[in-house]
Amino acid sequence: MSVDKSVRERVEALRREIDYHNYRYYVLDDPQVPDAEYDRLLRALQDLERQYPELITPDSPTQRVGARPLDSFAEVAHRIPMLSLDNAFSDEELDDFDRRVRERLKTDASIVYAAEPKLDGLAISLRYEQGRLVQGATRGDGHHGEDVTQNVRTIPSIPLRLIGEGWPEVLEVRGEIFMPKKGFEALNRRQLERGEKPFANPRNAAAGSLRQLDPRVTAERPLTLFSYGVGEVVGHPMSDTHSGNMALIREWGLPISPELGLCEGMPACHVYFDRMAARRDALDYDIDGVVFKVDDIGLQERLGYVARAPRWAIARKFPAQEELTVVEDVEFQVGRTGALTPVARLKPVFVGGVTVSNATLHNMDEVEREDIRIGDTVIVRRAGDVIPEVVRSLPERRPSDARPVILPAHCPVCGSAVIRPEGEAIARCSGGLYCPAQRKEAIKHFASRKAMDIEGLGDKLVEQLVERDLVANPADLYALTKEQLAGLERMGEKSAANLVAALEQSKETTLGRFLFALGILGIGETMANTLAQERGSLEAIEALRLQDLIEIKASQARSLFKALSEYGAGDTPTGRVTPPPGLKWYHPVHLLMLEERFPLLRGLLAGGPKGLVNEPGVRIEGVGEVLAEKIVTFFRQAHNREVIDKLLSAGVHWPDPRPDASAPRPLQGLTFVLTGKLSQARDHYKALLLERGAKVAGSVSKNTDYLVAGEAAGSKLTKAQQLGVKVLDEQGLLERLK
Repeated sequence: MSVDKSVRERVEALRREIDYHNYRYYVLDDPQVPDAEYDRLLRALQDLERQYPELITPDSPTQRVGARPLDSFAEVAHRIPMLSLDNAFSDEELDDFDRRVRERLKTDASIVYAAEPKLDGLAISLRYEQGRLVQGATRGDGHHGEDVTQNVRTIPSIPLRLIGEGWPEVLEVRGEIFMPKKGFEALNRRQLERGEKPFANPRNAAAGSLRQLDPRVTAERPLTLFSYGVGEVVGHPMSDTHSGNMALIREWGLPISPELGLCEGMPACHVYFDRMAARRDALDYDIDGVVFKVDDIGLQERLGYVARAPRWAIARKFPAQEELTVVEDVEFQVGRTGALTPVARLKPVFVGGVTVSNATLHNMDEVEREDIRIGDTVIVRRAGDVIPEVVRSLPERRPSDARPVILPAHCPVCGSAVIRPEGEAIARCSGGLYCPAQRKEAIKHFASRKAMDIEGLGDKLVEQLVERDLVANPADLYALTKEQLAGLERMGEKSAANLVAALEQSKETTLGRFLFALGILGIGETMANTLAQERGSLEAIEALRLQDLIEIKASQARSLFKALSEYGAGDTPTGRVTPPPGLKWYHPVHLLMLEERFPLLRGLLAGGPKGLVNEPGVRIEGVGEVLAEKIVTFFRQAHNREVIDKLLSAGVHWPDPRPDASAPRPLQGLTFVLTGKLSQARDHYKALLLERGAKVAGSVSKNTDYLVAGEAAGSKLTKAQQLGVKVLDEQGLLERLK
């Protein structure tokens, strides 16, 4: 039915007034009306919307009660990654950060830093379009998060529409959702009154509340937000400083930290940190340090990023929280790679906001170095989300019946022999995939999002599959039937059918993902993709030799040749003997390489020192001696090759990582480096260059053919000019790509 104009105007007026009072309360912390008056305004709006439901809009202040429950969270791709921060744990490390900043900027002047407390909550991305909240997403892995829009809409401090004017067409605000201490205490009282388990700490309570599938539960939890930055911005220029951006965000209705301040130079930063450390317990929210950011956005862009963190920001952490307790026992856990980790079973102690009863001892070297024994009184530390650790023992409190920690001779899970190579800190179970502990972890890794991305194959299900002997290695996953899966706990026919479909879908992957999924020691995502791009096929990678991965430097070759010459020119294979005194310093991988290239010593000696140095052009960038040995060893092991063959037979496949390998590759053999701000993402241009046969390096050297310099190109441009490397602008790059 038609709604009178006066009613529409009254509804809009009420919404504006309520939004204004929310701003006064949550952002300015300066309410102008008592709670009773605010409640009357809200009830008046609710009455009108009840009478005229066609006037209800998603951004109305009444729409915070929570929508219907979700089946699961959708995935959100962050257009600009939500990166982590590097940490500083001492004044010296903070000073080193400032020194690196000034060195990169080539200045001796003091840098102005924006400073604010580091909240112990949950990072969030809020996307506003035309001033209206359209999406809320968790940080996730930094590149992909979870869509929690319905839940963030229930949080009163987050405006459903921006106030004021001048905001961009698209504005992504990043911040921290947390639970104030008073709200946390009230929530736990309610939990106890209901006979439910209380939360361990405010951070866990906040994270659990935000990730509720039922937004109505989130709406009941006392969550709030402090904004700390911006992500994607479209259609309107922001400030040229971080503090200026925060002021704009505050004007548009989003709360920021009331402690945000500016510090010129390191002395001011140290004063700010000390002041926040002294006030830490008095604040109504948990903090675990202070974040310092270069305030000037232009300088931020010049400084750039490393793989997972910006170079222009750092988190100065508070001293780790520590307590005394007693080691009651030590057990050994077996990880995915077979590594045995000693874990101290402690007399429970409250530290870092939680009750701790277990703590890592890292490895046997640490146990022996710190002389930790069962029965010792020890200092246990818990810093933020870091796994609790035993820092040291107090021998002066050691009881007479204290027992030393002994590395087991056999795996506590499968009984296989435990091996600890001489000189290494880590002991490993020799059972490989035959060890259930390694099977479980290897299969979990194989199915994970960044590996084969098998949706629905969670940890609990993997444990059931291994325990029931349905799966002994990753290849067995593809032989599972719907009937087998439907017989497992919490698996109906529909869930079983979905998992079979997900397994089938996962067969179409990439070579980089496949290599990462195999779980080769030391091979992360980046190295897996590098191997895939450089070698192009699984067969080429399987055929790699040690000398294809690493090279012996000429200086090392001369000293090695001298030692071998003194040892004698017999027919003994070089890599299988105990090294003579002159070779004991030498890495065993190099000896294995020598055996591959020179089965007999006389052949090696006939070639002279130059014969030891590998030919350039085949070495994989970033692979050192230890990693090279792990890669080659992995593909030489029969059981690993057997699993790979089974996976390929099951239908796992991928396209050539070098698109259209048969097509002409006009830039073959050329090395490019990209720097500065370009109109397209660097990954976009990197893919185009790789497709045409070029190599894309991360730093400029004498082997660089072209430097592509965008806006605000810094030290790489300077070095390229010094070395005489050809410099292209973006248009020049496009011409070369043609």
